[in-house]
Amino acid sequence: MRAKNSGSKQGAVTPTAGRTFTEAARRAQIVGAAIEVIAEVGHAKASFNRIARQAGLSSTGMISYHFAGKDDLMREVVAEVMRVADAYMRPRIEAHQTARERLRAHIESNLALLDVYPKHLHAMVEVLTGVRDESPSAREFTAVTDAMLDTLINAVRRAQESGEFGDFDPVTLVYALRGSIDALVMRAARDPDFDAAAHGRRLADLFDRATRSTP
Repeated sequence: MRAKNSGSKQGAVTPTAGRTFTEAARRAQIVGAAIEVIAEVGHAKASFNRIARQAGLSSTGMISYHFAGKDDLMREVVAEVMRVADAYMRPRIEAHQTARERLRAHIESNLALLDVYPKHLHAMVEVLTGVRDESPSAREFTAVTDAMLDTLINAVRRAQESGEFGDFDPVTLVYALRGSIDALVMRAARDPDFDAAAHGRRLADLFDRATRSTP
């Protein structure tokens, strides 16, 4: 599956506090290269040497200058993927009023990301599953993931309280949803003919039926 102008969709680089525009642009270049490498070879094989070559850097020293280590770079990779996903998904979800519509938009836009940014979600899943449990970044990633899941769980509970959704365990449903999306992301990485839009519709149909307040 090919990217659709994925490089141009990153947007302008905005310097953060204490960094010049050039430094911020270089960091963004390295993070983008890391995403490409992780999606291609996995988290474990994503060495600084591979990332430097992907970024067109003469040595790994430039990466070490901008990032304290691999954990630091992986945190930036996850942050960038989440930023991209939020910018893409949020307006599509918030364009709808009902919980059923928003759930469908959440699922379909999440899978649609695979067409717009084919490497990003794959890289994020690789990072989240590849870091060692005892590492500082693993604890941070767990906290971020738990916060995301809690937001979805609370949204489902509110929909149940309003009568839009039926009587089921919201925690089980949200974990099933997240697991289904992650599994499709990994399938897409192996299948060049993967139809993200079709899978998004089917998965949305499945969870729409599962959450209805009436049969």
